[in-house]
Amino acid sequence: MDRFLSSAVNRIDAKGRVSVPAHFRAVVQRRGYQELYALKALDRPALDVGGLDLLDRYESRIAMEDPFLQTADDMSYFVHGDSDFLKLDQDGRITVTDFIRDHTGITTDVAFVGRGTFFQMWEPSQLADYGAQVRERLMKLRQAGTTGATGGGPE
Repeated sequence: MDRFLSSAVNRIDAKGRVSVPAHFRAVVQRRGYQELYALKALDRPALDVGGLDLLDRYESRIAMEDPFLQTADDMSYFVHGDSDFLKLDQDGRITVTDFIRDHTGITTDVAFVGRGTFFQMWEPSQLADYGAQVRERLMKLRQAGTTGATGGGPE
């Protein structure tokens, strides 16, 4: 498995460290990540965390913009200025810094959630609220699709 899947909640220890879930560490190891790139999510109190391939993906998108326009400047600020590198210690722990706490509201526990090619770090109750909102939006889409459909679906 080479994807970040599932979710877990881990407690921050007395030294301010949290263990990355073992199944996420296995993906990090298989991908050969030496350090983790973390970006403050734009529209939610979470961090997007991945390897340099995540940073490369964002930088490729910035490179498509006209460097003289505000969009390129804004994107660069977001990708480079609202980010940091996180180090995993030999036991698979990350130090929960102010960079993490200030954006997420994390205090005692960290919720990790897989997002395929990256994972997110959340304050657990915030993640629970977000998950409920996601399910509600998807249910509305499903209901809209079934009420307006005229065949073509499973019978």
